[in-house]
Amino acid sequence: MFKNFWYAIQHGSRIGEQPTKVRVMGQNLVVWRDDAGEPVVQSDLCVHRGGSLAGGWVQKGVNGHNCVVCPYHGWQFDDSGACVRVPAASPDVAIPRKARTDTYPSAEKYGFVWAFLGDLPEDERPSMPELPGLDDARAAEADGYRMVEGEFVWNANIERVIENGADIAHAPFVHAGSFGNPEKPEVPEHEIEEVWSDDGEFLRMIGATVDLDPPPAKGIWKYLRKADERPPVTSTVRIMFPNVSMLEVKLPLGTLRIWTAHVPIDENTTASRWITGRDFFTESWAVKLLRADADTYKRTMKIFYEDQATVEAQTPELVPFDIASELNVKSDQVSLAFRRWRANAYDRGWGIQPHQILTTDDKRLATVIPSPARHEDPDLRNAWVLKEVETHAAIRERHAAAGRKGPGSNGEGADDPSRVEDRSELTGEGANG
Repeated sequence: MFKNFWYAIQHGSRIGEQPTKVRVMGQNLVVWRDDAGEPVVQSDLCVHRGGSLAGGWVQKGVNGHNCVVCPYHGWQFDDSGACVRVPAASPDVAIPRKARTDTYPSAEKYGFVWAFLGDLPEDERPSMPELPGLDDARAAEADGYRMVEGEFVWNANIERVIENGADIAHAPFVHAGSFGNPEKPEVPEHEIEEVWSDDGEFLRMIGATVDLDPPPAKGIWKYLRKADERPPVTSTVRIMFPNVSMLEVKLPLGTLRIWTAHVPIDENTTASRWITGRDFFTESWAVKLLRADADTYKRTMKIFYEDQATVEAQTPELVPFDIASELNVKSDQVSLAFRRWRANAYDRGWGIQPHQILTTDDKRLATVIPSPARHEDPDLRNAWVLKEVETHAAIRERHAAAGRKGPGSNGEGADDPSRVEDRSELTGEGANG
């Protein structure tokens, strides 16, 4: 898990006028809307006594603008994170500068609410991912697509979930009968599509398109059409870093696209918040008589359920850093590119310890992902009550100073990317096959 990236964290349609709790990377966030209806994303922790701001409400504050109100003691926080009212204090008593909560840059785009979870200044941040074909739900529908959305929860780490979504070769087996054919599992030669940041520092998107043999016809279709008359199913997979994937399947009826924001709830839980668009059966009669929207929802969830048993049973639970611990072949190019992206993020010192977010091991100290204001505004450098979550790099430095090994996921450094001797293991160079 990493700070300093734009994360799609929730469907925009799920954020109303009142505060909503969204859990990301073990941290509770509160999302609410300002006077203009734009989303505000903040730490859910009131710095007074740790009350949940998401359990409160939004109202016009003493400053005349929308504020979120803590339900414990009524403290009001504005869209910058500053407390503007402490009801128990006399009006002539100044509010402490430390009465503030972390506020993260946010936006609503592509049908999702996004938050930049990190402390980089604006000119140093990786840009928000672009989602081709999904400018926003209205634009997609105007182009002939009808949209349906939903959510699927995995008992699995986000890295395993993302790699599964970008895996081409599993379709004939895991999705046999849906759009995969186990009798013809070969993955044909294909090109890898890459999009990099303007400065060449970050891989922004990776994908591939292949023609897969469709499954044998069923029911009446097997009598009306010979198996060898069925055209190939053109399938495209993409990862838009850090947490969005896209699956496009060109069916005989038309095209189905599934955009999914994979939200890391914690180290062992991932919520896949998806938007599915189809360009067939979009007419009102089809929606009403054929229940086409309900069918799209059912078919999308079926894909996730087919994947679930396999992904949740993978061992080890976390994607290893040592590439030699898993055998790689040519069809794994997209997932290997994901691992290169991950290595880049770790090299920059952005990897964080999931078990240290929100509460430490002794459960007595709350920590949060730092917001940009902690470092951008010199006047606020010391105006923070809650401590910043430590990165892997910071922990390594602290332990090195104490003469100890840096920690990994097991506390002994075994899963620490800095301890991998051969960097090709992280870049995917020399993969088998």
